[in-house]
Amino acid sequence: MDSLSRRGFLKALGVGVLSPAVVRCESSSQKPSGPKPSSKRPDQKPVSKGRTADVQDHSYGPNKLNKFDLWIAKSDSPTPLVVYIHGGGFRGGDKSSVNQYMLEQTLQSGISFASINYRLSGEAIYPAQMHDSARAIQYIRRNARQWNIDPKRLAAYGGSAGSGISQWLAFHDDMANPKSKDPVERESTRLSCAIPFNAQDTYDPRQIKKIVPGNAYDHVALKLLYGLPEDWNWDEDKVDEKLDALLKDASPINHLTKDDPPVFVYHFARSNQPGNIHHSKFGKHLKEEMDKLGIECVRRMDTDYTSPQTESVDEMVQFLKKHFSMLDI
Repeated sequence: MDSLSRRGFLKALGVGVLSPAVVRCESSSQKPSGPKPSSKRPDQKPVSKGRTADVQDHSYGPNKLNKFDLWIAKSDSPTPLVVYIHGGGFRGGDKSSVNQYMLEQTLQSGISFASINYRLSGEAIYPAQMHDSARAIQYIRRNARQWNIDPKRLAAYGGSAGSGISQWLAFHDDMANPKSKDPVERESTRLSCAIPFNAQDTYDPRQIKKIVPGNAYDHVALKLLYGLPEDWNWDEDKVDEKLDALLKDASPINHLTKDDPPVFVYHFARSNQPGNIHHSKFGKHLKEEMDKLGIECVRRMDTDYTSPQTESVDEMVQFLKKHFSMLDI
């Protein structure tokens, strides 16, 4: 990790662009018009070159992108699990973009690690991305015993779009359906904690405009997420009742209630420019809202550390251990 340049580290985290259950809502099966984007950015290369996953490309749902990799921590007793959700503007990215140092530190701490893929906006609009990720959580819970995982101790960790999905899962009401014929859907989607980095806490452009200076609210990835044309004008085009409902439901902060789990949110000072969709004001807004409800929210910037590449990850792992009840405190 010490050999990574800052640029390489940002790439490893999936930083640079807004990160792109079986469908539970009809709108998630709607396919947007226009060319289908690749699931990987042209410049994207796998980062996780260390330990090979114990479980590779395992299917958790019917779509070809419903896959996950799993690294199992060595332990005689069931281990907690952190699930990495990649970024890419909801329209790209891949589960291979794992931060190797984070992977190593979690495994050494007795925490298993999974990385998932989900449908992208070129194939299905919101809420497919969130619902796929929820199903991944449920599927792993359902099969936890075979991988020596403690189903009661699961967390989500992700950057940009993955940060939004992580928060959405953390704040959303439990999606378990005890009456479902599918045993996977009977499992809980609730988390012990979440670690979003380069985070947005809302995907409602009307709210983003109030939080972040400049034109971040006009990011094309948001338009594609909702199946809108790229030339959609948030200032002039009419937001009808259906779109209004999608904008509100997609925004993690709108699901926040006092019974939700703790969050560790992380941003980079370089993103604090007008129009940047990874602006740290999202983290400030998130912490303010969580503080109002008395929920722990640890907010950090890369400038808080002498060696952010490693120190930030070390603190994230400590945060996980705390909320997995692995510390004597």
